[in-house]
This record gives sequence, C-alpha cells and structure tokens, in this order.
Amino acid sequence: MRAAVVTGFQAPLEVRDVEVASPGPGQVLVKIEASGLCHTDIHAARGDWPVKPKLPLIPGHEGVGRIVQLGDGVIDLAVGDRVALPWLAQACGRCRYCIAGSETYCIAPKYMGYTIDGGYAEYTIGYASHVVRVPDGVSSVDAAPITCAGVTTFAALKSASPQPAETVMVVGVGGLGHLGLQYGKVFGARTIAVDVEDAKLDLARELGADEVVDARGDQIGRLAALGGADVALVTVPSPAAMQAAHACLNPRGRLVLVGLPADNTLRIPVFETVLRGIQVMGSLVGTRNDLADCFALHAAGRTRVITETRPLEAVNECFEEVLAGKVPARLVFDLAV
Repeated sequence: MRAAVVTGFQAPLEVRDVEVASPGPGQVLVKIEASGLCHTDIHAARGDWPVKPKLPLIPGHEGVGRIVQLGDGVIDLAVGDRVALPWLAQACGRCRYCIAGSETYCIAPKYMGYTIDGGYAEYTIGYASHVVRVPDGVSSVDAAPITCAGVTTFAALKSASPQPAETVMVVGVGGLGHLGLQYGKVFGARTIAVDVEDAKLDLARELGADEVVDARGDQIGRLAALGGADVALVTVPSPAAMQAAHACLNPRGRLVLVGLPADNTLRIPVFETVLRGIQVMGSLVGTRNDLADCFALHAAGRTRVITETRPLEAVNECFEEVLAGKVPARLVFDLAV
C-alpha cells in the first residue's frame, strides 16, 4: 500500500509502498478514503515536542474510511462500516480518568499517528473500541477535519460552558477556528472572530460571526468596545495571542487553550487573573461521544467544513503550505479509489 512515512525528524516524508498490517484482537483494518492534515502531524514529523513519536512513523489522526477486516473479538462493527480514526486511538478504560468519562486524559493512551501508525496511508489499523462511526449524511472529506479540528474545538467550548447570553471569541480562523466559531453558535453564544488575515476574516463573516476583529490593529481596545468576551478559545500556538485574549476577557471569563506553542511557555498577569476571577483552561481533543455529537451536528446541517483536497504524494508541499499560512482552513488527502 502507499503510505507517507517519517523516517527521520530532519528528513522529508517518503511516499512509498509498505506492507498492509493485519488487525489483531480488538482491532479493525480500515481502507482510508480521506485523511486530514493537522498541524500536529507536522510537529510529529519534525519531532518538535518533548515526547517524541515512534520512528518510522505514518502520521495522521483524521483518517476516515471503511472497515475491510475485523480482528478477533470484534462483534459490534462490521466489514463495510465507515469509521473515523481519531487522535485517541485507544484509552485503557480502567484508570480514574477513563472511568470518570475523561478518557482523553487516560494515563495509558495510544495516539493515532504518533505512538501508532496513522491515516496517511491506504490502509490503517484502528481499535474497535475507539473508532467512531460516520453517519451517511457526512462525506468522508468533511468527516476527516471534524475528527480532530472539529471535536477539539467542540470539546474545548463544552468545557468552558458558554451560556446563550455570553460572547465567545475565537482566535484564529483556520482548520480548528472555523469550526470552533460555528460551535460557538451551536451553543447559542454571540461570536467574535479574531485573525490577522483578510481572507480569514472574510471567511468568519461568511460562516456567521457576529463580529470580526483584525488583530493587526488594537485588538484589546476593539474587544472592549464590543463588550469584551466571556470565553476566549485560542486555536493558534502563539503566546502573544493567548496573552491578548486573556486581556480581552470579562470578569469570570474563561481562557481556553488548544494550541501548543513551541517554547511551551505562557506569561499571564496574576493580579488581573485573581481580581477578575479569570479561569485559564487547557483542553485536549474530545471523547468518542463528543465526536459522535460533532458528526450528528454536521449531518443536521449545523456546520460547514472548509477544505481543499490534495494527493498523498504532495504531503511535503502541503506541510509547507500550512506552515506558510496559505491554507484557507483544512487540507485533506484524498485516498478514495
């Protein structure tokens, strides 16, 4: 099968033939139809984070396709089922976090496209316990970004509990942010989109943002004039953007972080945080139930996914497009044949 393989953290990915694996007990083999390109895939391929992925590695945690083979013991899925293979490839199901319904914080997880091979391939192994069925009303190309970008922003906002009379500010209208903006509307909140590119601000307007703010100007002053924000969802890995979002929050505001800056450091003012009762929250992807909810919302016409498709052979060029900020929202590798 064709697969894009990371052979070294300083080397370009190699698209080459590799052997198709057989599913073990509790696993399924999925023929991939579409696989989204998340910025995390670039971090994985370059070994940017303190905990390194395995090598060699097939990246990708937004794979969607049909099951073609079942491993022993799989009884609740069938050959032909269309499923998504999310970042959380498997959780133990036994630790205190899994038992409490917070499986994304499992103490013994497996991560798709990081600790196990992912969806940049024609076939991928998934765990039957953690793949998520994709409804008929959701295309594979749309389902791919929802599998990470969608569920990540949905779960992040869910953790902040925006109320219908509150304002949600989404910083960064890219792969994550363009969906997070729409989920803010799903939660019934007023929405403000913040970005530094005209095309992204235009996209935010098209997707129904109540207000847009150009962060190249006086973001803090503009937000103050708009009444401030109660929830700030920061999707970009920029400490400066996180600091600016913190400064825009109303009393009892919630700063929700999903972007991971390379230097792993954020400085915030303690005095204002304490006196204004501001919460600083981190959120890691979402659960299987969260992803099922995101698919249901999309099938009901509540969200739009902005994508451009590419062949897998263009993976290295696609990485450069993303790093250059030239992508309107999400690139998706089209492997349907």
